Amino acid sequence: MTPLPDANLRPLCRVDDIPEGGSRGFGPARGGFTGLFAVRRGGNVFVYVNCCPHIGTPLDWMPDRFLTADGARIVCATHGAEFGIEDGVCVRGPCLGAGLEPVMIQIKDGLILVPQDAGL
Repeated sequence: MTPLPDANLRPLCRVDDIPEGGSRGFGPARGGFTGLFAVRRGGNVFVYVNCCPHIGTPLDWMPDRFLTADGARIVCATHGAEFGIEDGVCVRGPCLGAGLEPVMIQIKDGLILVPQDAGL
């Protein structure tokens, strides 16, 4: 990933605010329509726009619930489509082969930073 200038970034949360193997959702910034969600897995953090590529609904059915029961994939609460955590590609469901919109991040001093316009 190419680093972004700090002026173009906003803090999302601290890495430690997301449990290893877990996920966390974030509402829209500045009155936007969609929010973001992050998954922490294997020491890495993956951030995506919280919008299913099939019909545009948010993926979570309850706050911070973005993963299958076994934590192996991201799941859409609307129709059960499943996505790879590392790449966001749909591997099961009506949007097979489509992908979630990834968000470039920087981690600085344990803080996850995302672009100002991410999730708007």
